Amino acid sequence: MDQIIDAHSHLGDILYPGGGSLIGRTGVRKEPGFDLISVAEGRLYKDFLGFGRVVYRLTGRWVTKASRARNRTATLENFRHSMDETGITHSVCLPIPPYVNFADLRRAADKEPGIIPFTGVDYTKNEDPGPALSANVEAGARGLKLHPIIQNLPLTSAETQAAVEAFGSHGLPVLFHCGVSSYYLAAESIAEKPHYGEIHYARELVKAFPTVRFIAGHSGLFEVHDVIRLLGDCKNVWVETSMQSVAMVRRLIATFGPERVLFGSDWPFGNRAPALAIVRAACRGDRGLERRILFENAAELLGMN
Repeated sequence: MDQIIDAHSHLGDILYPGGGSLIGRTGVRKEPGFDLISVAEGRLYKDFLGFGRVVYRLTGRWVTKASRARNRTATLENFRHSMDETGITHSVCLPIPPYVNFADLRRAADKEPGIIPFTGVDYTKNEDPGPALSANVEAGARGLKLHPIIQNLPLTSAETQAAVEAFGSHGLPVLFHCGVSSYYLAAESIAEKPHYGEIHYARELVKAFPTVRFIAGHSGLFEVHDVIRLLGDCKNVWVETSMQSVAMVRRLIATFGPERVLFGSDWPFGNRAPALAIVRAACRGDRGLERRILFENAAELLGMN
C-alpha cells in the first residue's frame, strides 16, 4: 500500500477551553443541518474558491456554522475512521493553544501511531516560549503551528516572531493558518480579527526568517491568488492543498514547483476523500507527481525516514 501523509488535520475542539477533552470521546456524530462545505466538496471546490472574497462575504456565516459543527466531531475515533477509509497512513495533527495543546496530541499519538503531532505556543502564559518548545520537540513534536485568527495575534507580532526565532533552531517546519476566515458567531465574533489571515502578514514573517521552512495552510483559502503573488518567490515556503480546486492545485504546482506542494485536508473541517480526489485529478495520472505530493514532500520536510 502506498503511504500518504495528510499535512493538515486537527483533533479536539480548537475553539474553546478544555478542547482536548473531546479527543477521547466515542460515538460522536456531526449534528444534522445544512453544510455548505459539503456542497463545495461535492464539486471538488470548483467555482467555490474561484470567486474568492466575494463568495466568502456572501456565504461566510453558513461556512462558519458548518465549520463549527465539524469542529465538534474531532475525536480520535472519528479521526482513525477517516484515515482508514481513505488509506491515509500518517496525518500531521495541529494544536491551537490554549484550547488544544501538544500534550493532548502526544497522548493521542501514543494510541494512534499514524499521528504526527506539532506543537504550538500558548500566548496566554506570557512567558519565554523557547523552553516549552524545546521540551515538546524532545517529546516528539515535528513542527510548529501558528493560527493568527484563533490565537488573536498577527504573524508579525513580537510574540510570534520570538516563538519562530526560538523554534527555528530545531530545523523543523512552521505551519501557519493562511487566509481570511471566521470561527465564531454572534457576540463571540466581536473579538476575532479575520483580517489577520491576510497574506501580507505571512510575507513579512517568511521574509524575516529566510532559513525557516514555512507551510502556508490551505494555500491561503480565498486569498490563494495573493499567496501565489506574494509568496511564490519565497523559496522557504511550501503550500498545502486543503480546500483548493483541481485547477488551483495545478497553478500551485506550477508556481511553487512539485517539490513544495503538500497534500492536506484540514480534517475535520475538510473531508479527506474529496481532498485526495482533488490532488489525484490535478496530477493527471502522473504517479510520480502523486507520490511526491501525497507523501515524499512531507516526509522530506518532516525528516521522516
